[in-house]
Amino acid sequence: MLQTNQYQQLLTSITTRMEQGRYNTLMQVNSGLIQTYWHIGKHIVEFEQQGNEKAEYGTNLLKQLSRDLNATHGKGFSRSNLQYMRLLYVNYPICQSVSGKLSWSHYTELLSISDNLARSFYEQQCARENWSVRELKRQRDSALFERLALSKDKADILALSQTGQAVVQPKDLIKDPYVFEFLELPEYNYRESELENSLIAKLEHFLLELGKGFAFIGQQYRITLDNTHFYVDLVFYHRILKCFVLIDLKTRKVKHHDIGQMNMYLNYFKAEENVADDNDPIGIVLATDKDEIMVEYATGSISNQLFVSKYQLYLPDVELLRAQLQRLLDEQEQQP
Repeated sequence: MLQTNQYQQLLTSITTRMEQGRYNTLMQVNSGLIQTYWHIGKHIVEFEQQGNEKAEYGTNLLKQLSRDLNATHGKGFSRSNLQYMRLLYVNYPICQSVSGKLSWSHYTELLSISDNLARSFYEQQCARENWSVRELKRQRDSALFERLALSKDKADILALSQTGQAVVQPKDLIKDPYVFEFLELPEYNYRESELENSLIAKLEHFLLELGKGFAFIGQQYRITLDNTHFYVDLVFYHRILKCFVLIDLKTRKVKHHDIGQMNMYLNYFKAEENVADDNDPIGIVLATDKDEIMVEYATGSISNQLFVSKYQLYLPDVELLRAQLQRLLDEQEQQP
């Protein structure tokens, strides 16, 4: 008679091996497909470089290729798909620089990004955080690269584009502004409780906006001081930084006493909630607006890791953010 525990272990081991084998096979097929498309793009570009460089010729070439390849090999060779194959080779002239971790659908989305820095960032971030194509589109639409880059200097912007956003210190968690367009709340006349409950109801989207490493702990987390109850709107734990992250929501412009309250929460968590391996907690006050000078003075003598950011309920003007980022790069280029 088979031992139940031993048999279950055997079944689990075989299942794990099968799942890993299927995943490895899919990855190999995906990598082979992208390499094939890269080589098709290379053939197209090399043919074009034989002296036929007019735009109308290129258009006719792809039309003719689409008809003939579809007739010979079936679907998959539309003119737009051939154009993406061509762009794949143009933007990644070294085949090994194309990531086998990403699907062709990822690359068709990435290749529509004209800015090289932004495209490189989204490619690295997709591989780092295993974004689906849908998640990639959402982050691109919300101008994640521009939002992160605007708070950095030129060297950090270049590093961000080459490696993605690595979370190694508390400030790496922060975005300004955060974008909550997925809530579909009215732009005005909503209560803090509505904002909070909507974020929890769409926690998967909220975690994507917060970034990698967040684990939800609680809502309206109660702490008691001098027989008085206080409630932290949202509490998370960040598994990479190994610390609590406290978030307080404000449906108005942030005030100095909001910062003081968050500082109290941080001191409480440091003394009462942290265990031996925890790092100091991080506090984020999220408001619709903030005065930079007031925030600077209000946080100036605080030793805790406390940040104030804005949030908005609609997608940002991506072109405006790009223009601001380009102006920042130009200004830094002109500095001695």
